[in-house]
Amino acid sequence: MKSARSVSLDAQREACVAYIQRQPGWTLLPDLFDDGGFTGANIERPAFQRLLTDIDAGKIDVVVVYKVDRLSRSLLDFAKLMERFGAAGASFVSVTQNFSTADAMGRLTLNMLMSFAEFEREMIGERTRDKIAAARRKGKWTGGVVPLGYRVVEKKLVVNELEAVIAREVFSLYLEHRSVLAVARTLNERHRSMKKNRAWTKADVLRTLKSPMYGGFMHSNGALHASEHPAIIDRETFEKAKEILARASGPCRDRSRNPEYILRGVLQCACCGSAFTPASTRKGETEYRYYRCVKRDKEGREACPSSPLPAAAIESYVIERLREAVADGDLAQEVTAAVKLRVAARRKDLLVERKKLPVEFAKLSSDGKRLVETMADLKETARLLVERRLQEIGEQLARLETRLSEVERESVSLDAVEVEAGWVGQVLADFASVWDVLTPENRGRLLRAVVQSVEVDEPANKVTVAMADLGAEFPGVPSTREPEPQEATA
Repeated sequence: MKSARSVSLDAQREACVAYIQRQPGWTLLPDLFDDGGFTGANIERPAFQRLLTDIDAGKIDVVVVYKVDRLSRSLLDFAKLMERFGAAGASFVSVTQNFSTADAMGRLTLNMLMSFAEFEREMIGERTRDKIAAARRKGKWTGGVVPLGYRVVEKKLVVNELEAVIAREVFSLYLEHRSVLAVARTLNERHRSMKKNRAWTKADVLRTLKSPMYGGFMHSNGALHASEHPAIIDRETFEKAKEILARASGPCRDRSRNPEYILRGVLQCACCGSAFTPASTRKGETEYRYYRCVKRDKEGREACPSSPLPAAAIESYVIERLREAVADGDLAQEVTAAVKLRVAARRKDLLVERKKLPVEFAKLSSDGKRLVETMADLKETARLLVERRLQEIGEQLARLETRLSEVERESVSLDAVEVEAGWVGQVLADFASVWDVLTPENRGRLLRAVVQSVEVDEPANKVTVAMADLGAEFPGVPSTREPEPQEATA
């Protein structure tokens, strides 16, 4: 028996017309209400809505269909339709299933059929979802909106290098600013557009950062699986961004990441060489902040004699040393000028390499093509040598592609370095009035940029603050020499 799907609309109409003509006293109306190309799962079909309007207006007494599921496949929708038909005094007839809502038995049978139709629809939906889930577990892309940085080739995602540069910039900026809003604002200031040339929003940035596809994963039923498509973001960067996002949105944040601890990452223990880590205790309503030696924390006082440092006291001391360093007003200009010089030099090197790489790529491709053309005439030994050379050329081409992506990525990151250096320079230039209004996050950000290390010999009550050589050591700018820090000792 053929399904209704395989029977054409014309054939269905002919069957309905023949049925009506056999019924005494029935008159066939000239209007047709067929929705070719629309699924019966949805009642918001144009012709069907016209039919309902005519029924409400009392223009139709009986609705004749070829099969029940041509009207609706949802039992809930069908029940509502039958109530509407009844209120308008209209009946319903299915030609091939030989029943009518004009009698009680027909209504009972119809409800049973609709129950099976809905069950079948749900089963089809489950099988479809299972098929998609199985494909995702294999790392396959199953369709949908194509993410920024990718394009579709033969139903597979491949990297679009022009867009991939922007996707990497999103992650780089987030690791730098740790603010989704700041990332969106910076991208728009740099005129980096989304697909279809629209501006970035906070939601766009969040969607990009949260998408496992950029890290080389596919999501399925709460689990991540290695993807078939290549990753755009390296695993370390992806995991770091994921961790920061989790801390920012989590219900409880790790106290060791509390932004109030502005010396996190720069405090070192002179006694054992370990780092000092943030800690706190609470008495009643009052919280006391400390920095504690990691080695002593893990191995006990026998491993290191350093006692916990009161956070407010050590932070105030370091801030005073910074005030002294910026007092003559030259430090801000020196920072900006030194970083600009080094960025310009690095950008020039990258530009030279950017021009050279495509030439090398083209030469290797040409060599490979020439070798392939000669293989048909070669004997076995010579053929093996050519195949080995072709493999080497393939590996060299892959390395060149990787390096080209790295050059593009570093070129973009240099923009971020200049922005950060400009911000640091502005804050240092007006340090006296700006420091008090900075957020804890930005205070820590500034200190980690300009202070190389704070070494504390707690038993001897001695603190050494080493200022960084910002021109040589600014984050993101490659260094060619060891810094010569200025020191201040308590």
